This record gives sequence, structure tokens and C-alpha cells, in this order.
Amino acid sequence: MSKEKQQPRFKQITVLFLITIFQVICCACILLRQKDVSAITIYTFLGYIALEWMYMALGTIITGHDYFELEAIGFFLSGIGLTVCASFNDAYAYKQLFAIVLGLITYLGVILVTKDVNFASKMRTPAAIGSVLILAANLALAQSINGTLNWIDLGFFSIQPSELVKVTFIFVGAVSLEKLLSSTSLTKYLIFCVGCVGALFLMRDFGTALIFFFTFILIAFMRSGDVRTIFFVCTGALMCAVLVFYFKEHVAARFQAYRHVWEYMDTTGYQQSRALIYIASGGLFGLGLGEGHVRDIYAASTDMVFALICEEFGLIMGIAIMLCFVGIAFFAIHASKTAGSTFYTIAAVSAAGMMLFQLALNVFGITDLLPLTGVTLPFVSRGGSSMICSWGLLAYIRMASAPFVPPEADARPIPMRRRPRAQRQQRMPAPPPPPSKRPVDRPNPPAKRPYVPPIDRQSKGGGVR
Repeated sequence: MSKEKQQPRFKQITVLFLITIFQVICCACILLRQKDVSAITIYTFLGYIALEWMYMALGTIITGHDYFELEAIGFFLSGIGLTVCASFNDAYAYKQLFAIVLGLITYLGVILVTKDVNFASKMRTPAAIGSVLILAANLALAQSINGTLNWIDLGFFSIQPSELVKVTFIFVGAVSLEKLLSSTSLTKYLIFCVGCVGALFLMRDFGTALIFFFTFILIAFMRSGDVRTIFFVCTGALMCAVLVFYFKEHVAARFQAYRHVWEYMDTTGYQQSRALIYIASGGLFGLGLGEGHVRDIYAASTDMVFALICEEFGLIMGIAIMLCFVGIAFFAIHASKTAGSTFYTIAAVSAAGMMLFQLALNVFGITDLLPLTGVTLPFVSRGGSSMICSWGLLAYIRMASAPFVPPEADARPIPMRRRPRAQRQQRMPAPPPPPSKRPVDRPNPPAKRPYVPPIDRQSKGGGVR
């Protein structure tokens, strides 16, 4: 047993050591590019490296296991995002570090809540109500930015509530479909899904609405397996999308440039055409950190961050990022086969599916393989809400891989005072009467013969000779 525990720990130290070397090199590249060495950049990277090693040291005590493959992938991707933010300015750097800390706290919080399935089922209703209230507050308080209402400005920082609701959306769906519930409970879950997607449509955040709808289809198919029902739902959603394109001209204009970005290079296809040019100019190994031209495009550190990484880090780094998400998906599928509950299986697969679908929308939207929807790249894009959501989704996959320990049966008798009233009032049936003993007819003992004294043959007149 000791060897099995020491081997994963040795591997994780080696992997984390290599990740640390990579982050030190990234920090050195940023410092060499600056005219005046920024102490904030140094402290930011040192704080992030210390956070990684501290989590590895205390993770066994906190999470109860000693293998951290998923956390290593999360730290690697988050480190790339921190490097991109630090290459812009110091304000982006320390805000991104603060977002990573909040994301790690969310990761541990989700693990704590989902550790007990019974407790998680009790938190379903509060999570659903809280999600609806957050989206309602977003509609009431958000200001229109680039035609959408998905940001709430809190002064020091702004939040995107739809990113936070992604975590609770999977939580409510996994708990609701963990068992075959009544039709009333399923109806409530459908109303919750329609409310979330409808609120996102009112916010005009159609990319996030598409992610929510895909996750709902994935969860519903995992539980029911009914292809016909899924087909009808997708058909209805397609009809709604056609109505959106008809009434929302800016959405139709964006989709008009799909597969025709070179014809709209100076209008709706400006971002994608420039991104394709700069990705090609980066080659396999990139132009160098801070030397790219994608950073001059709007949303270079958020929606267009994949193009920035391919240009400055090289296409090899872009492929490595995509392989990291593919590894997370394979890990979720493997862990779901041995999960201790259907809740963990649904939550892990749907979380991995949501991240993969969001990755596809971001990467393929930039490269014009899909319409550009303006969604972030998990773990990598600048933004606290996206970072918190990414770590929260990763927690579902981690819980599915946790070893399942069945509860021990309690052989002690339940005292009468703890039994339910129905059992206490129930009387025990009277024991059946013992079988009657019938007298056994025994034969009469043989009669005793009278005692006859022996005859003296030698006496006179006695006996027969």
C-alpha cells in the first residue's frame, strides 16, 4: 500500500516541477521585454507558484486523495492565462491571480458540497432559486456592453453572472436526474432550464445560451437515452434560433460572415480574418511573448486569446491546450464508469462536455470553422467569472474519480424509541400454539409368571425318572 501511495505523489511532484520551470521562463520573458522591471509581475508569479505547491502539500489532507492529475492540468492552463494577462499590464496580472484563488476556493467548496449525495440533494432547491435570482439581478442591474447585458460592475471589478450559473446548472441537473423522480420534479427542472436559457436570450448572450442548451441536451440524453425526444427538442430550438436571426439584425450579420470572412475583412469578419493571418505568421514556435499583433485586436485577452497564444507561443502550444481539454474529457469518461453514484457520473460527463463545447465554440469560431459566438476559453481567457466557473466544473470531474467507500451496515438492533410510530404501534403477531402431544399406545407389558420352586428329583415320590 505504501508503494501505491508514493508513486503518484512522486509523479505529481515531477510534473509540478516542470510546470514551475515553464512559469519561471514565462515570467523571465515578460521581465526582459519590460524597460523597467516590475516588482508586481515578480510577486504575482511567485505567489502563483507558492499557491500551486501549497495546494499539493495540503491537498491530501483537504481532498482525501494523493493524486492530482486534474489539478496539474488546471494549474498549467491557468498559468498560461496568467502569463497572457501579465504581458498586457500589471493590473490584469494581479486581478487574474485573485481570480485563480477564488476559483480554487470554489473548487474545494464544490467538492465539500458534493461529497455527500444526500446533502447535495437537499441543496438542489436553494441552488436553483439562487441561480434564477442571480440572472434576474443581472437583467435589472447590468449595463449594455457591445449589445449584451451580461456584466455587472461592482466598482473594483465586474462579474458575469451567467458564468457562475453554469456550475449550479449542472448541479441542479445532476441532482434532479440522479434518480427516477416524479413527473412533478422533472417538470420543475425543465422550467428551471427554460428560465435560464430564456434569461440569457433576454441578455442577448446567445453564445452562453447555446452552451446551456447543449449541456441540457447532454444531461437529458444521459438519463433518458431517448433519441426521438432529443430530436424534437433540438428542432424546437432550431426554430427559435431562426426567429432570433430574423428579429436580431446584428446576430444575422455576424452569421452572414460565417465561411466568408475574407469578403468581410473590414467589417464583420475583421477579427477572424486578422486572427487567421497572425496564427499563420506565428508558425510552430511563435514570434515570442509580447511580439504578436493579435493583441491589437479587440478582446485579444478574452475571446481571441487562442489566436494570441498561437501567434506568440506557437501552434504547438495551441495544440497542447486543446489536448489538455481532451485529456480532461477522457478522464471524466473513465472516472464515470467507476463513480459511486449516478449523480457523480452525470455531473462529471456534463461538466467535461460543457468545457469541450465551449472550447470548440472559441477555437473553431476564431478559425472560421464555426460562427464566432464570443465565448471565453476556459482557464485561459482573462476574467474572474470564467476562471471561477472553470475550476468549479473541474470539481465535478474530480468527485467522480474519488474512491467509493460503501457505508458499513449497522448490525445493532434499533431501539423502540427510535423506531417510527407506525412500527411502534404495530403489534407482533402471537406465536403459534405448540403442537398437541397425543398419547402413544404402548403394548401392555407381559404378565409376570408365578414363582414355581424347583423340583427336587431325588426326594421320595417326587418327579419322573
